[in-house]
Amino acid sequence: MTFDPMGEGLDADEVQDVVDDAIENNEVVLFMKGDRMMPQCGFSKRAVGLISQYREDFETVDTLQNLEAFREALNEHSGWETIPQTYVEGEFIGGSDILAELDERGELAETLNGDEELSDAEDDPADESIESPF
Repeated sequence: MTFDPMGEGLDADEVQDVVDDAIENNEVVLFMKGDRMMPQCGFSKRAVGLISQYREDFETVDTLQNLEAFREALNEHSGWETIPQTYVEGEFIGGSDILAELDERGELAETLNGDEELSDAEDDPADESIESPF
């Protein structure tokens, strides 16, 4: 059996369902070429590496099942056709370049885990009474 990169494993309606479901039901989801264990392009590999620095639990979706249909379905959500694409809490964040830029600015951890970090800080009343000696 040979791999046909233009072969369609899913039809367009199935792809739309996969995209909608993945965005709606996962805190963090990365649409990529290949999977977490075996990315099939450098941009996807870079995105997995960046996200993995700050999160162990995130979903990946292999867009090679029907690349053109995935591009169209993702374009409806983000306005972008390029892959990889990252979504957090249903919101489009960007591809590997945007993830790298957020990481360079020190904002990627908060982007990927924002609600958890904020809720942890808010739940500890002891933090409010501590003043910095500096």
